[in-house]
Formats: sequence, structure tokens, C-alpha cells
Amino acid sequence: MDFLCEIVQALVALAVLAVIVVLIMAHVTAGKVKLTRHEKEKYFPTATGDKELFPSLHDPHSRELSVVVPAYNEELRMPVMMEEAMEYLENRQKQHPSFTYEVIVVDDGSKDKTTEVAMGYTRKYGADKVRVLTLVENRGKGGAVRMGTLSSRGKVILMADADGATKFSDLNKVEAGLNGLDSKPEDMAIACGSRSHLEKDSVAERSMFRTFLMYGFHFLVWFFCVRGISDTQCGFKLFTRQAALKTFSSLHVERWAFDVELLYIAQRLKIPIAEVAVNWTEIEGSKLVPVWSWLQMGRDLVFIRLRYITGAWKLQEPQKTD
Repeated sequence: MDFLCEIVQALVALAVLAVIVVLIMAHVTAGKVKLTRHEKEKYFPTATGDKELFPSLHDPHSRELSVVVPAYNEELRMPVMMEEAMEYLENRQKQHPSFTYEVIVVDDGSKDKTTEVAMGYTRKYGADKVRVLTLVENRGKGGAVRMGTLSSRGKVILMADADGATKFSDLNKVEAGLNGLDSKPEDMAIACGSRSHLEKDSVAERSMFRTFLMYGFHFLVWFFCVRGISDTQCGFKLFTRQAALKTFSSLHVERWAFDVELLYIAQRLKIPIAEVAVNWTEIEGSKLVPVWSWLQMGRDLVFIRLRYITGAWKLQEPQKTD
């Protein structure tokens, strides 16, 4: 009996030691919010090749909608998404001339012709409607979305993936979700596209191992960070300008788990969030490496919560990028 007690005590001691080590690692390895941008990233090229300075999210809005499209090596998949988006936006503007928009394609340090493909739309529609922000180095999807958002002019700001997996016309649904929230008094609200209604069908097509990883990820999201939202990872999210300013100013994670930290920040700030079912199709060519990326995201989820608990990360007051 005494031997069993000693074993239990040893296991408890090891567990406590492991928790302490993880807390220390989370605190020591915590990075800061990366709002600094390279000098070249402060400007966008016009259709004629001139350079103009990007505006700031801190400025008053001058467009109804900004669409931020993060793109890494997307020369092949992006045209389908851009054609659909531009057709929708142009038709909407014809029907409602007061509607104004911009699309900001953020080339996240691509090694292919992503910037050249995106510039084709600038030449076709003009730099007032399509702007290209080329990052000098790869920051990760979260870093790309943040840089594009901080350079936007919209009253509301849509994050949309370059692969076109979400039907762009579902913007109507997401807008309705946003408008249905009480954004007063600070005009802060977020509407998230959701694929959770498609989960049963997707599980039937996945291997047992990938299904286990998916449910494990959902559990970690719920346990450590975000509750009440079924799908944190859908790349179709709509923010009011003030909500974008507040959340992106505090964002630390720049890789795959950035959506979770954004929503964690939003819930900490008590920003209203709507979840809206959208049409979604899996597109070949995903940059997500099934097992390794899930493990990275799992690690990030644990560290997000621990870093805020230990005070290594704190909610930031919005600051302009350098």
C-alpha cells in the first residue's frame, strides 16, 4: 500500500513539474505583436506602375467593403476566386451605385507569380478597386491577413481565402449575420462563416485518424480558448472596422491558429459574434499539411491560453504600424 502511495505521489509530482515547465516555456517563448512592416510593404503599385502609400485602419473608412485575400503561391487557384468575387462586387455596384469596395490581395512572400496574377486585376479594374500588397518575407496566413486589414479602407472588412472554397455570394448571409448583432456602443461585431453543418458528410469521407485529429482540435479550441463557436477555422469572416482594429492590434499568432486567437480576443473584449452557415467546397492544393499542421495548431492553442494567463501576452491598445 505504501508503495502504491509513493508511486501516486511521484506521478503527481511529475505532473506538477510538467505543468510548471510548460508554463515557463509558454512564457519565455512568447513573441510580441508584429506590427512593423518593411518599407516596401507600405506602398502598393498602381496600374501604371507608380507607387502609392497604403492608408491605415486607424483612418476613417472611405469604402463600404474591404476584401482581404491572403495568398501564398496561389497563381493557379486565385484567378477562379477573383473572377467570382469581382463579378459579384461589380454587379452589386451596378445595382447599387452608392456601394463602394476594394479588394486587397496580400502576397505572403510567394515564390510563384501570385503578385503578377493579382496585378492583372489591378490593371483591369484600377488600383482604387484592387490593390496588391507584396510582403517581403512569408509571415503566415494570420500575418498576411493582419497586414491587409491594417491597410484597408472599408467600413466592414471581409477575410476571404484565395482558393475560393467559400461561395463569394455568401457574403450576403454573413452581412445579414453581422447586421443582426447589437454592435453598439463601440460599433464592434464579427460574423464568421461556418462549415459545421457539413461536418457529418466530411467525417464520412475522412480516415478515422484524421477524424480523431479534427475532434481533438475542436476539443482543444473549446477547452483552452473559444466556446460557443463550432467552426473557428473557416476563412470567411466579416468584421466591423472597429472590431478589426481592436482584435488585429492584439494578434500574436501568425500561422494556422490565428483565427482562434482572434476569436479568443474578441470574446475577451465581449465583441458580439455571429456564426453563419456558408457553402463550402474543398479545393485541391491546400497548404495545410494534415498531421504536422494539426499538431502545430494544437500546440499554439495551449500556448495562446497559457501566455494570456501568465501575462506574457496582453490585450493591446490599437497602434499604427511603423
